[in-house]
Amino acid sequence: MFKKVLIANRGEIALRVIRACRELGIGTVAVHSTADADSLHVRFADEAVCIGPPQSKLSYLDTRALLSAAEVTGADAIHPGYGFLSENPAFAELCEKLGLKFIGPRSEMLRLMGNKVAAREAMEKAGLPLLPGARGVLRDGEEAERIARQIGFPVILKAAAGGGGRGMKIVREASDVRKAFDGASTEALAAFGDGSMYLERYVEEPRHIELQMVAD
Repeated sequence: MFKKVLIANRGEIALRVIRACRELGIGTVAVHSTADADSLHVRFADEAVCIGPPQSKLSYLDTRALLSAAEVTGADAIHPGYGFLSENPAFAELCEKLGLKFIGPRSEMLRLMGNKVAAREAMEKAGLPLLPGARGVLRDGEEAERIARQIGFPVILKAAAGGGGRGMKIVREASDVRKAFDGASTEALAAFGDGSMYLERYVEEPRHIELQMVAD
């Protein structure tokens, strides 16, 4: 069992983790930007460390500041909550190398599932059914149009390294594929530092079933 957990998040997410830790008798460390110094999660935690200015990229996304806070407070685990660095394989790997428990998937699993092309390939190897789509990263808009014509419209272009709807375009006509590809790739590059794209058949009015799993 952990003795002290640093929560690399803020607000309600951090409060939920703090409550769970209290029920288990585990100490908690809240991190906060200067703008969140008086937030509830800061007041409820056993300890608090300021990690930077209001901009998330200079505070909650600053891996050096978070790891320094963990070292200074003697935390033996980091809980990323969701969002921010929760799906960042590089951060999870840094925690592992420094002997900190990253409460979440292993870095290799985050790296595998964080890239949609790699995730599709893994699921295909596992024998799961997939939507018709590109095999691997698309080279350019021309290849995207060719594959889209093969599988039929509508299709959806997606950023291989993306999430949250960024770098994603629904295309219903062959004449729109190349322009959509360029736009989505540019957006993905700006948002994630990676403009790699793939496409698959678009499902109209989908229904989403999500399973939460916990394993020892």
